[in-house]
Amino acid sequence: MALEWVVLGYAAGAEAIMLLLLTLPGLDGLRRGMISVVRSALKPMMSVVPFCLFLLMDIYWKYETRPTCDDEHACTPSEHLRHQKSIMKSQRNALLIAAALLLYWILFSVTQLVVRLEQMQQRVDKLRKRYD
Repeated sequence: MALEWVVLGYAAGAEAIMLLLLTLPGLDGLRRGMISVVRSALKPMMSVVPFCLFLLMDIYWKYETRPTCDDEHACTPSEHLRHQKSIMKSQRNALLIAAALLLYWILFSVTQLVVRLEQMQQRVDKLRKRYD
């Protein structure tokens, strides 16, 4: 199971780097190339969404089947500690899922806005040439 979380972490990291490169000012030359790279990568990266849903179901299943320590002396201290660590890992993983989904959505939106902005800039340049 740890490999799945590593893959999701790398995907979220790649999304964050692409988003950063698209939005940093002063990188106009790099941005044109990045737009084509990001647009071609968005469809394969869409697989992050069902992957996140699968991992979210895994967290839910682990939550539902976890051992409970309802009584004060029902669990040993080591079992109680393991239970607390499991809860912390689940919360961390849920945060990673939310970050990956949010970063994908933001990357998709920013890419569409940058493409639209570039198209409008080309129209403005074409109109300027026509009237000059």
